[in-house]
Amino acid sequence: MVKIRLQRFGKKKAPFYHIVVADSKSPRDGRIIEQIGTYNPMTEPSTIVLDIEKVNQWIKNGAKPTDTVKALIEKAK
Repeated sequence: MVKIRLQRFGKKKAPFYHIVVADSKSPRDGRIIEQIGTYNPMTEPSTIVLDIEKVNQWIKNGAKPTDTVKALIEKAK
């Protein structure tokens, strides 16, 4: 199954995330299929950059977003 989820980057206590499409069996920071956005919770307000067209295309093709990513998609719209 394919999931849309967060991939963590950044230093300790300073997270930065890529929003990626990956196989559900691959590890969190492992192999991905495609990067479709970024999320930076350290800025005020937090920064969300997302390619909405690609998100909609992947969801239409059967990819399931995680709960966190689902909330980020709603914020970005």
